[in-house]
Formats: sequence, C-alpha cells, structure tokens
Amino acid sequence: MSLIRPLFLAAAVSLSAAPASTTLAQQPSAAQITVKAVQAQVALRDLWVDHIFWVRNVVIETLAHNRSGAAAAETHVVANAKQLAASIEPFYGKSASEKLFTLLAGHYGAIKQYLDAGTNRTAKKAAIAAAMQNADQIAVFLAGANPNLPVNTLRALLDAHVSQHFEQIDQLRAKEFQAEARTWEMMKGHVYMIADAMAAALAKQFPAKFT
Repeated sequence: MSLIRPLFLAAAVSLSAAPASTTLAQQPSAAQITVKAVQAQVALRDLWVDHIFWVRNVVIETLAHNRSGAAAAETHVVANAKQLAASIEPFYGKSASEKLFTLLAGHYGAIKQYLDAGTNRTAKKAAIAAAMQNADQIAVFLAGANPNLPVNTLRALLDAHVSQHFEQIDQLRAKEFQAEARTWEMMKGHVYMIADAMAAALAKQFPAKFT
C-alpha cells in the first residue's frame, strides 16, 4: 500500500467534514460577481493547473532518466511558482509575494525529495513530513493575510493537494497509468477548488479592486 493513501484519505475526510463555520469564503452572489473577479478566478485556475502540469512533467522525465527534459520542466515549475507568488503582490506587497515564493519553493522541494527517494520508505516518510509541515506554513501564511481563508480548511485543502502529488508519483513509478489518469482528473478539480477559494477571498477582502 502507498504511504500516501492514508494521509490522502484523512485529508479528504477532514475537508468533507469541515463545519459550515470553517468553510472558505462564500461564493459571491450573482449580483456581486464582476468581470475582474471572474478574470482573477480564471487566472488563478490557469496558474494552479500549470503547477500540477509541470510538476507531473518533472516526474515523468525523471522516471524516464531524461535529465534535460526534467530540467526543462523544472524551469517551468519555478517560473510558475514566481507567477503564483506575484499574483498576491498587488494585494499584500512585495515582501508577502517573496514569502509565498519561498513557501512554494519548499512545496516543490518536498515533492522532489519524495520523487528522488525512490522506493526508500524512510526517505519517503521524511519527504511526507517536510511536505505536510510546509503545507501548514502556507495555510498559516495565507490565513494570516486574509481572514476569509480559515486556516484549518486551508490545511485540509493543501494536505490533500500534497497527498495527490505523492499518489501520482507512486502510480507513475509503478506504471499504473489508468489509476494515474484518475488521479490527474482529481488533482485538476482540487486545484480549481484552491484557486476559486483564493479568488473569492480576495474579492471579498478587496472589493474595490474588483469593481
């Protein structure tokens, strides 16, 4: 059994069981939705999908022992992290953007650590611990910046996201391609949830910027 599946299931249960009082920023009513709010939502969705797309490419090329392909994909992972970090700069400033980039670098670093661990269970457990600690740091950072992003719900979202990365790595390594295809679809839907939550929270916190 994968080391990740128990963590993934726990995160999914935590998210689905979250009480109404801890849910992320409520979606705005039809009357409140603006063109700028929709544009922000679409932009964040694109950035988060790019994140999982390029990380997946790193995994595929690494497992294929294609160093140049993995390096090229990793360049895009870093560029995407910079774009994700830059997306909050208009709201929270450059220092906050730099902090988020550092945290996202830690997120990718833990994923790469898990990938490089191969089948070494001890090394994989260390990577899982690093990833979950980093997810907690991201949740605390984002919740501290925006009161419409409850920290416990963010933790559940990010823990599930991390677990999906690791599940995907295990499936690609084992050549379980049908299972990985299902995981990929689940990952896309999940990052849409993260992007939508962030976009809605920003629109609620800074309504003047979305009119």
